[in-house]
Amino acid sequence: MGTKTTPVDKWIINPVNAFISKSSTGGVVLIISAVVAILMANSPWAHWYHQLWEYKISFGLNDNFHLNKSLHHWINDGLMAVFFFVIGLELKREIVAGELSNPKNAILPIVAGIGGMIFPALIYTYFNGGLATINGWGIPMATDLAFALGILYLLGDRVPGSLKIFLTAFAIIDDLGSVLVIALFYTSDISLVNLGIGVAFLAVSFISNFLGVRNTFYYGLIGIGGVWLFFLLSGVHATIAAILAAFAIPATVKINETSFIGKMKAYIEKFKAADPDHSVPTLTSEQLHILDDMETLTKKAMTPLQKLEHDMHPIVAFVVMPVFALSNAGVSFSGNFIEQATSAVAIGVASGLLIGKMIGIFGVSSLLIKLKWVPSLEGVTYKHLLGVGFIAAIGFTMSLFINELAFGPLGEAGSQNIAQAKIGIIIASVIGGFTGFFILKRIKKPVKVPDEI
Repeated sequence: MGTKTTPVDKWIINPVNAFISKSSTGGVVLIISAVVAILMANSPWAHWYHQLWEYKISFGLNDNFHLNKSLHHWINDGLMAVFFFVIGLELKREIVAGELSNPKNAILPIVAGIGGMIFPALIYTYFNGGLATINGWGIPMATDLAFALGILYLLGDRVPGSLKIFLTAFAIIDDLGSVLVIALFYTSDISLVNLGIGVAFLAVSFISNFLGVRNTFYYGLIGIGGVWLFFLLSGVHATIAAILAAFAIPATVKINETSFIGKMKAYIEKFKAADPDHSVPTLTSEQLHILDDMETLTKKAMTPLQKLEHDMHPIVAFVVMPVFALSNAGVSFSGNFIEQATSAVAIGVASGLLIGKMIGIFGVSSLLIKLKWVPSLEGVTYKHLLGVGFIAAIGFTMSLFINELAFGPLGEAGSQNIAQAKIGIIIASVIGGFTGFFILKRIKKPVKVPDEI
């Protein structure tokens, strides 16, 4: 009996699954959310839009254990921790079995990622040195991986797979660098007691991993109820807890591929033999038990790390990041827009993203390859690197996030700086995204020619 497709499957479930499964869809949804936020911030409903994110939500047991934050803070400190948790999972996977597992292959994306952080920060510092706005030097450091990959996947086979891997690897590196910057430079006063409790919960997670515990709910309970909560109470930004908690998730299987295939074949044969009358649509009791055994075997063949990453990607792409964009991208283009766009903050951020990323990624990568200090990328030319250098100027999510940390505590003056930085982020992201797209679009399918790098 073949697979039956119901009208719900045909008209709702299958189209939705196809939409979600596309790699470019997350970037499209993020763009729509950002545009909606900007339109709302410049509409007759602007006051309502801004007031919504200031709504207070609190919970606690006593004065020593009490959290009272605005909806905006809960999104940035809580919901975005989910985003950073997935970043941590991706980074661990890359280190364990990805591009970063081979030191020879990891050199180029690591150096490109570091260069893509240092040069933007230096350029921002050049425009804001000696000013009160110098604290925003971390804003142009990170590339928005969802946006950037979305553009590459829209280009299809014009972009070689090695370029997508390179972009993913260096974007994860500069995300990790940005997290370290947040931990070292954008963290408030620290409560050592709460931090110690958080670290203790983290140690329990790593010990559990070592002992062979693989239950993801168990790690989630310790990660959220222990590590994240007490890091938040300690004053260390909770996103750091999310990255560390991700590294405690097991990345090993309980059964190897060969054994899995052999046992699964045996279960399939038992499943066939357990139903003497194949015309009956329901399953026998024996078949149900066999399916349970097959499900258990499948779980043993998957790493908890990859299962979590796979399951949480849609949540991050279609809930976390769009909500973050809705609450953070809204910038009001008032009558003094030109003044805002030409401020030291806006110029520093835009130049840092556009020029800094170009120097740090395209310039450094090209130099290393030209000097033959690192192996070349298969099917990738200098034009490909030039295009991805511009696309890396899309710093949307992380830039907006660090923007709030850098200027949020400064009150009214900080609010002005936040608006100026948002304009710089938007300008750089639009120019970088479109320029990189059109550079790469002009390149035909990659072929092996003498001038490849």
